Amino acid sequence: MISVQEPFVRRVADNGAEVFDIAAWTEFDSLSAGFTGRSGGVSKGYHAELNCALHVGDNPADVAENRSRVAEAAGFRFEDWTSGEQVHLAEIAIVTEADRGRGRLDRESAFADTDGLLTNVPGVLLTSFYADCVPLYFFDSVKQVVGLAHAGWKGTVAEIGRRMVEKMNEQYGSRSEDIKAAIGPCIGESRYEVDATVLDRVREVLSRDLPAYSRQLSDFSVDSGGGKALLNLKELNRHIMIRSGIRPDSIACTRWCTSSRTDLFFSHRQENGRTGRMASWIGLKEGGTFR
Repeated sequence: MISVQEPFVRRVADNGAEVFDIAAWTEFDSLSAGFTGRSGGVSKGYHAELNCALHVGDNPADVAENRSRVAEAAGFRFEDWTSGEQVHLAEIAIVTEADRGRGRLDRESAFADTDGLLTNVPGVLLTSFYADCVPLYFFDSVKQVVGLAHAGWKGTVAEIGRRMVEKMNEQYGSRSEDIKAAIGPCIGESRYEVDATVLDRVREVLSRDLPAYSRQLSDFSVDSGGGKALLNLKELNRHIMIRSGIRPDSIACTRWCTSSRTDLFFSHRQENGRTGRMASWIGLKEGGTFR
Protein backbone atom coordinates (compact mmCIF):
# COMPACT_ATOMS: atom_id res chain seq x y z
CA MET A 1 0.00 0.00 0.00
CA ILE A 2 0.96 3.68 -0.25
CA SER A 3 3.43 4.81 2.38
CA VAL A 4 2.00 7.00 5.15
CA GLN A 5 4.94 9.39 4.88
CA GLU A 6 4.59 11.65 1.84
CA PRO A 7 7.74 11.31 -0.32
CA PHE A 8 7.12 14.41 -2.47
CA VAL A 9 7.88 17.44 -0.30
CA ARG A 10 6.99 20.98 -1.38
CA ARG A 11 9.75 23.58 -1.70
CA VAL A 12 9.80 27.11 -3.08
CA ALA A 13 13.09 27.68 -4.88
CA ASP A 14 15.08 30.89 -4.58
CA ASN A 15 13.75 31.96 -8.00
CA GLY A 16 10.16 31.47 -6.82
CA ALA A 17 9.42 28.19 -8.63
CA GLU A 18 7.23 25.83 -6.63
CA VAL A 19 8.64 22.29 -6.76
CA PHE A 20 8.15 18.96 -4.99
CA ASP A 21 11.36 17.05 -4.26
CA ILE A 22 11.50 13.29 -3.70
CA ALA A 23 12.64 13.52 -0.10
CA ALA A 24 13.55 9.83 0.13
CA TRP A 25 16.21 10.30 -2.55
CA THR A 26 17.92 13.41 -1.19
CA GLU A 27 20.54 11.15 0.43
CA PHE A 28 22.07 10.77 -3.05
CA ASP A 29 23.95 14.01 -3.64
CA SER A 30 24.47 13.20 -7.33
CA LEU A 31 20.74 12.89 -8.01
CA SER A 32 18.03 15.49 -8.54
CA ALA A 33 14.42 14.36 -8.96
CA GLY A 34 11.07 16.01 -8.47
CA PHE A 35 7.87 17.53 -9.78
CA THR A 36 6.64 21.07 -10.32
CA GLY A 37 3.65 22.85 -8.88
CA ARG A 38 1.69 25.55 -10.66
CA SER A 39 3.07 28.70 -9.02
CA GLY A 40 6.29 30.66 -9.37
CA GLY A 41 6.34 31.15 -13.14
CA VAL A 42 5.49 33.87 -15.66
CA SER A 43 2.65 32.35 -17.71
CA LYS A 44 -0.67 34.19 -17.84
CA GLY A 45 -4.35 33.25 -17.97
CA TYR A 46 -5.27 29.61 -17.43
CA HIS A 47 -1.60 28.67 -17.90
CA ALA A 48 -0.67 30.65 -14.81
CA GLU A 49 1.89 30.48 -13.57
CA LEU A 50 4.45 27.70 -13.98
CA ASN A 51 3.21 25.98 -17.16
CA CYS A 52 6.08 23.88 -18.54
CA ALA A 53 4.55 22.57 -21.78
CA LEU A 54 4.70 23.98 -25.30
CA HIS A 55 1.64 22.17 -26.69
CA VAL A 56 -1.11 23.95 -24.71
CA GLY A 57 -1.15 27.33 -26.48
CA ASP A 58 1.06 29.23 -24.04
CA ASN A 59 3.58 31.90 -25.07
CA PRO A 60 6.77 29.96 -25.96
CA ALA A 61 8.95 32.64 -24.36
CA ASP A 62 7.04 32.27 -21.09
CA VAL A 63 7.39 28.49 -21.23
CA ALA A 64 11.14 28.85 -21.80
CA GLU A 65 11.43 31.12 -18.76
CA ASN A 66 9.41 28.70 -16.65
CA ARG A 67 11.56 25.76 -17.75
CA SER A 68 14.70 27.73 -17.01
CA ARG A 69 13.47 28.39 -13.46
CA VAL A 70 12.68 24.71 -12.94
CA ALA A 71 16.09 23.64 -14.26
CA GLU A 72 17.75 26.06 -11.85
CA ALA A 73 15.62 24.79 -8.97
CA ALA A 74 16.71 21.25 -9.89
CA GLY A 75 20.39 22.23 -9.85
CA PHE A 76 20.89 22.12 -13.63
CA ARG A 77 21.35 24.56 -16.50
CA PHE A 78 18.49 25.31 -18.87
CA GLU A 79 20.70 23.93 -21.67
CA ASP A 80 20.45 20.49 -20.01
CA TRP A 81 16.64 20.30 -20.29
CA THR A 82 15.69 17.29 -22.46
CA SER A 83 12.21 15.98 -23.27
CA GLY A 84 10.06 13.82 -25.53
CA GLU A 85 6.89 14.49 -27.47
CA GLN A 86 4.46 12.36 -25.49
CA VAL A 87 1.70 10.35 -27.19
CA HIS A 88 0.28 8.21 -24.33
CA LEU A 89 2.00 5.00 -25.46
CA ALA A 90 5.09 3.13 -24.27
CA GLU A 91 8.01 4.06 -26.54
CA ILE A 92 11.26 4.62 -24.61
CA ALA A 93 14.30 6.59 -25.78
CA ILE A 94 17.91 6.22 -24.67
CA VAL A 95 19.29 9.72 -24.16
CA THR A 96 22.97 10.25 -25.00
CA GLU A 97 25.27 13.22 -24.55
CA ALA A 98 24.47 14.27 -28.13
CA ASP A 99 20.77 14.45 -27.21
CA ARG A 100 21.23 16.93 -24.37
CA GLY A 101 18.77 19.81 -24.81
CA ARG A 102 16.41 18.12 -27.26
CA GLY A 103 12.93 19.61 -26.92
CA ARG A 104 14.16 22.46 -24.75
CA LEU A 105 12.85 25.31 -26.91
CA ASP A 106 10.60 23.59 -29.44
CA ARG A 107 8.56 20.44 -29.96
CA GLU A 108 10.22 19.56 -33.25
CA SER A 109 13.57 18.69 -31.68
CA ALA A 110 12.05 16.60 -28.85
CA PHE A 111 12.12 12.80 -29.03
CA ALA A 112 9.14 12.01 -31.27
CA ASP A 113 6.35 9.70 -30.04
CA THR A 114 8.17 9.03 -26.78
CA ASP A 115 6.76 8.60 -23.28
CA GLY A 116 9.84 7.18 -21.56
CA LEU A 117 13.39 8.52 -21.25
CA LEU A 118 16.52 6.82 -19.87
CA THR A 119 20.10 8.03 -19.50
CA ASN A 120 23.37 7.40 -17.68
CA VAL A 121 24.87 10.72 -18.80
CA PRO A 122 25.58 13.18 -15.97
CA GLY A 123 24.34 16.68 -16.69
CA VAL A 124 21.31 15.63 -18.76
CA LEU A 125 18.02 16.70 -17.20
CA LEU A 126 15.19 14.39 -18.26
CA THR A 127 11.72 15.98 -18.20
CA SER A 128 8.12 15.12 -19.05
CA PHE A 129 4.73 16.82 -18.67
CA TYR A 130 1.48 16.22 -16.78
CA ALA A 131 -1.94 17.47 -15.81
CA ASP A 132 -3.38 14.31 -14.14
CA CYS A 133 -1.37 11.46 -15.71
CA VAL A 134 1.10 9.49 -13.59
CA PRO A 135 4.81 10.40 -13.47
CA LEU A 136 7.04 7.36 -12.92
CA TYR A 137 10.65 7.74 -11.78
CA PHE A 138 13.44 5.15 -11.96
CA PHE A 139 16.91 5.26 -10.40
CA ASP A 140 19.70 2.68 -10.28
CA SER A 141 22.47 3.96 -8.00
CA VAL A 142 24.66 0.93 -8.79
CA LYS A 143 24.80 1.44 -12.57
CA GLN A 144 24.04 5.19 -12.22
CA VAL A 145 21.04 5.24 -14.52
CA VAL A 146 17.93 7.42 -14.28
CA GLY A 147 14.63 7.38 -16.11
CA LEU A 148 11.19 8.96 -16.42
CA ALA A 149 7.96 7.57 -17.80
CA HIS A 150 4.65 9.30 -18.54
CA ALA A 151 1.76 6.95 -17.72
CA GLY A 152 -1.79 7.90 -18.50
CA TRP A 153 -4.24 5.01 -18.58
CA LYS A 154 -3.02 4.00 -22.04
CA GLY A 155 0.63 4.01 -21.01
CA THR A 156 -0.26 2.16 -17.84
CA VAL A 157 -2.04 -0.70 -19.61
CA ALA A 158 0.80 -0.76 -22.17
CA GLU A 159 2.94 -1.43 -19.07
CA ILE A 160 5.43 1.34 -19.66
CA GLY A 161 6.65 0.76 -16.10
CA ARG A 162 7.64 -2.82 -16.96
CA ARG A 163 9.17 -1.72 -20.25
CA MET A 164 11.33 0.84 -18.43
CA VAL A 165 12.70 -1.84 -16.10
CA GLU A 166 13.39 -4.19 -19.01
CA LYS A 167 15.12 -1.42 -20.94
CA MET A 168 17.34 -0.58 -17.96
CA ASN A 169 18.26 -4.25 -17.65
CA GLU A 170 19.02 -4.64 -21.36
CA GLN A 171 20.73 -1.33 -22.05
CA TYR A 172 22.69 -0.73 -18.85
CA GLY A 173 22.87 -4.08 -17.09
CA SER A 174 20.68 -2.93 -14.23
CA ARG A 175 19.22 -5.50 -11.87
CA SER A 176 15.56 -5.04 -11.05
CA GLU A 177 16.23 -5.44 -7.33
CA ASP A 178 18.69 -2.51 -7.44
CA ILE A 179 16.20 -0.11 -9.02
CA LYS A 180 14.45 2.48 -6.89
CA ALA A 181 11.20 3.90 -8.20
CA ALA A 182 8.77 6.68 -7.37
CA ILE A 183 5.20 7.50 -8.36
CA GLY A 184 4.50 11.21 -8.45
CA PRO A 185 1.48 13.53 -8.10
CA CYS A 186 -1.42 12.60 -10.38
CA ILE A 187 -5.18 12.21 -10.32
CA GLY A 188 -6.22 10.27 -7.22
CA GLU A 189 -8.32 7.14 -6.96
CA SER A 190 -11.37 9.04 -5.69
CA ARG A 191 -11.41 11.34 -8.74
CA TYR A 192 -10.56 9.12 -11.72
CA GLU A 193 -13.72 7.56 -13.13
CA VAL A 194 -13.26 5.37 -16.23
CA ASP A 195 -15.55 3.36 -18.48
CA ALA A 196 -15.75 -0.29 -19.48
CA THR A 197 -13.22 0.14 -22.30
CA VAL A 198 -10.51 1.14 -19.84
CA LEU A 199 -11.54 -1.48 -17.28
CA ASP A 200 -11.35 -4.24 -19.90
CA ARG A 201 -7.78 -3.19 -20.71
CA VAL A 202 -6.87 -3.30 -17.03
CA ARG A 203 -8.31 -6.82 -16.81
CA GLU A 204 -6.06 -7.82 -19.73
CA VAL A 205 -2.99 -6.57 -17.87
CA LEU A 206 -3.96 -8.43 -14.70
CA SER A 207 -4.63 -11.62 -16.66
CA ARG A 208 -0.90 -11.76 -17.39
CA ASP A 209 -0.01 -11.91 -13.69
CA LEU A 210 1.94 -14.91 -12.47
CA PRO A 211 0.31 -16.69 -9.51
CA ALA A 212 2.63 -15.00 -7.01
CA TYR A 213 1.41 -11.57 -8.14
CA SER A 214 -2.20 -12.41 -8.97
CA ARG A 215 -4.59 -9.50 -8.33
CA GLN A 216 -8.17 -8.71 -9.26
CA LEU A 217 -9.68 -5.61 -10.85
CA SER A 218 -11.45 -4.86 -7.57
CA ASP A 219 -8.01 -4.43 -5.94
CA PHE A 220 -7.52 -1.30 -8.07
CA SER A 221 -11.03 0.05 -8.61
CA VAL A 222 -14.35 0.82 -6.96
CA ASP A 223 -17.56 0.33 -8.93
CA SER A 224 -19.41 3.61 -9.47
CA GLY A 225 -22.37 2.25 -11.45
CA GLY A 226 -23.35 2.26 -15.10
CA GLY A 227 -20.39 0.13 -16.11
CA LYS A 228 -17.94 2.68 -14.74
CA ALA A 229 -15.49 2.60 -11.85
CA LEU A 230 -13.02 4.75 -9.96
CA LEU A 231 -9.53 3.54 -10.93
CA ASN A 232 -6.40 3.75 -8.79
CA LEU A 233 -3.69 4.40 -11.38
CA LYS A 234 -1.02 4.87 -8.73
CA GLU A 235 -1.53 1.44 -7.21
CA LEU A 236 -1.85 -0.23 -10.62
CA ASN A 237 1.50 1.21 -11.71
CA ARG A 238 3.01 0.18 -8.40
CA HIS A 239 1.77 -3.38 -8.99
CA ILE A 240 3.34 -3.42 -12.46
CA MET A 241 6.64 -2.22 -11.00
CA ILE A 242 6.63 -4.92 -8.31
CA ARG A 243 5.76 -7.56 -10.88
CA SER A 244 8.78 -6.33 -12.87
CA GLY A 245 11.12 -7.15 -10.01
CA ILE A 246 11.38 -3.84 -8.13
CA ARG A 247 11.25 -4.38 -4.38
CA PRO A 248 8.02 -3.06 -2.82
CA ASP A 249 9.99 -1.12 -0.21
CA SER A 250 11.98 0.55 -3.01
CA ILE A 251 8.89 2.29 -4.44
CA ALA A 252 7.96 5.71 -3.06
CA CYS A 253 4.34 6.60 -3.83
CA THR A 254 2.76 10.03 -3.41
CA ARG A 255 -0.55 10.88 -1.79
CA TRP A 256 -0.91 14.16 -3.71
CA CYS A 257 -3.96 14.31 -6.02
CA THR A 258 -3.77 16.80 -8.87
CA SER A 259 -7.54 16.90 -9.36
CA SER A 260 -8.38 17.74 -5.75
CA ARG A 261 -5.52 20.23 -5.26
CA THR A 262 -5.81 22.69 -8.14
CA ASP A 263 -4.39 25.31 -5.77
CA LEU A 264 -1.09 23.46 -6.18
CA PHE A 265 -1.36 21.56 -9.48
CA PHE A 266 -2.84 21.76 -12.97
CA SER A 267 -5.66 19.25 -13.61
CA HIS A 268 -6.96 18.49 -17.08
CA ARG A 269 -10.14 16.87 -15.76
CA GLN A 270 -10.95 19.32 -13.02
CA GLU A 271 -10.27 22.35 -15.22
CA ASN A 272 -12.01 20.97 -18.33
CA GLY A 273 -8.86 20.89 -20.42
CA ARG A 274 -8.07 24.60 -20.04
CA THR A 275 -4.93 24.40 -17.98
CA GLY A 276 -1.14 24.19 -18.05
CA ARG A 277 1.19 21.29 -17.43
CA MET A 278 3.52 20.36 -14.61
CA ALA A 279 6.92 18.84 -15.32
CA SER A 280 8.64 15.87 -13.75
CA TRP A 281 12.43 15.86 -13.78
CA ILE A 282 15.31 13.57 -12.96
CA GLY A 283 19.01 13.90 -13.64
CA LEU A 284 22.51 12.87 -12.54
CA LYS A 285 24.58 15.85 -11.49
CA GLU A 286 27.99 16.37 -13.08
CA GLY A 287 30.91 15.80 -10.75
CA GLY A 288 28.79 14.29 -8.00
CA THR A 289 29.26 11.07 -6.10
CA PHE A 290 26.87 8.38 -4.85
CA ARG A 291 26.78 7.53 -1.18
